[in-house]
Amino acid sequence: MTKPFLMLTSRDDGPVLSSESADLPRFCGLSEEGVRRVRIERDLPELDLSDYSGAFVCGSPWDAGADDHLKEARQVRAEAWLRSFYDRALAESFPVLGLCYGLGTLTLHLGGVLDTQHGEDISGIALTKTDAGREDPLLEGTPDRFHAYVGHHEAVRELAPGMQVLLAGDATPIQMVRVGEAAWATQFHPEMDLEGVTIRIDQYADRYYPAEKAEAIRAQVATVDTDPSRLILRNFVRRFQR
Repeated sequence: MTKPFLMLTSRDDGPVLSSESADLPRFCGLSEEGVRRVRIERDLPELDLSDYSGAFVCGSPWDAGADDHLKEARQVRAEAWLRSFYDRALAESFPVLGLCYGLGTLTLHLGGVLDTQHGEDISGIALTKTDAGREDPLLEGTPDRFHAYVGHHEAVRELAPGMQVLLAGDATPIQMVRVGEAAWATQFHPEMDLEGVTIRIDQYADRYYPAEKAEAIRAQVATVDTDPSRLILRNFVRRFQR
């Protein structure tokens, strides 16, 4: 019997959480038994990493780079727990794939810098492989340029030591990074398809985009093929499932 993957979430907004909880395992090719969901906004368990194949650190309504005094107490607690988790995972080469908030928290933990200069409205954007990206196993089978969905307030301004850029964006330069042999993170959302991004459009007006742009965003996201981005999820699972 294979060991499950951890899915670390921090959402309490029903439709988006429901979409994320169903879609990520589906696109990874994982059964219900292949995933353990942990809601870190309310539960901070002690984990034996040897019980799991790897972990996804999912997107969040929280901004990792916000001043601590502006954060809810539960965010402060969850991010302290995540810092300990990252220390253990990196020390043990435990596989981690961060998605959006996962990139922000990992970058800050390792000494990088976030800011809001390169935030992006909900949209489908083009990603371009770097030389390192062309050699990376998580990008195996993807073209040198492909599309994915984004929506974020903050982004990486300065890489943390040891971070290597694998994918670049036109507006947000740092879209996917690798740290060491078993840790990756993306600014974009490979776990979102058109139905998933439409749910975010419905839920996040005036949070991740101006409400008056809703129809234009709906039209734009329908024009791009994001299927190649989901290869990243499947490659991660195939490489590390045990």
